[in-house]
Parts: sequence; C-alpha cells; structure tokens
Amino acid sequence: MEQRLSERVIGCAIEVSRELGHGFLERVYEAALAVELKRAGIAFQRQKSLPVQYRGEPVGDYVCDFAVGDKLIVEIKALRALTSEHEAQVLNYLKGLLLNFGSLRLGVRRVVRGHDDAHPI
Repeated sequence: MEQRLSERVIGCAIEVSRELGHGFLERVYEAALAVELKRAGIAFQRQKSLPVQYRGEPVGDYVCDFAVGDKLIVEIKALRALTSEHEAQVLNYLKGLLLNFGSLRLGVRRVVRGHDDAHPI
C-alpha cells in the first residue's frame, strides 16, 4: 500500500516538474506539490514536526516538508544533484521520498528502511 502511495506522490511531483520545470526555490515546488496532492485527494501535512529520540529519550524535533498518509515523508530539494546527506534526512524514518526539482529532469529517490507498520509517522 505504501508503494502505491509513493507512486501517487511521485506522479504529482512529475506534474509539478512538467508544469514548472527547474529553476525555482524549494518553497515554490513545495507549494505547487501541495496543490497537486490536494487535487489528487492525497492526505498530507506540510512542515510536520516529528520527534527525534536518542536511546529512547526525546532530544528534539525534525520538521519534514510533507507527511503523507501518516506513512511517508517527503523532502523537497531544488539542487543540481542529491547527496547522501540528503538521504540521511529521511533515512531515520519509516519510508521517504526525496524529490529534486533542481535538475533538468525530476530526481526521485525512495529511501526505505526496515519498518514497522504499527508506528506511523
């Protein structure tokens, strides 16, 4: 089910990329993706704060660009290329997508870590 959700989000991102192309700031792509997700009927929260724990203790918060369906986080970038540091942003959570609108063609990376469906984001 999460794969279907990620495919739908990627489809929305492709629409944004086709319409806007590259060259805008991340916040423009984030706002456009929110419009597209809403049009597609996909439940999401923007700029959702997620707790970070260290050895079982809360130590801070991480704010993701989108939390989609309580199962998937989405990080928006507008860079020439994604790096391992960008992957690290989503690696600590169940599943995530890195969407890079900064290159000529939409860059998509799915980041999946061993997950437990009982712990939604």
